[in-house]
Amino acid sequence: MSTSKAKTPQTMKSATAAKKLGILLSAAPAEFQEGPVSRDELNALQADPPSWLADLRREGPHPRQVVAAKLRVSASGLARAGITGPLTTAEIENLKAENPDWLQREQAIQAEVRKEELRLKQQRAKA
Repeated sequence: MSTSKAKTPQTMKSATAAKKLGILLSAAPAEFQEGPVSRDELNALQADPPSWLADLRREGPHPRQVVAAKLRVSASGLARAGITGPLTTAEIENLKAENPDWLQREQAIQAEVRKEELRLKQQRAKA
């Protein structure tokens, strides 16, 4: 005779959930930071984001990966420019408006990297 156990929900650390949601964990509400997040809770947050999540995604502060994507540079490019912390949307927009030399240089590097990745992908597809 086999006994069936009730499935326990799959959970993840709040830091992992924050990364999947593209938000900075330290900017999230305490109740989100403190406990594990189930897969169902994460799916619900993605499908119908509460106001705090929508605000964080819209205004920031944003984690490095999100900042890099919004500026069209790599995370390494941010580090080379001395940007190590999170930035708000307003700060990102100010950087875009100022368009400093380092930003132009890092965007050109990132564009070359993407072009090369595309070339290699097409080359592999032909083979």
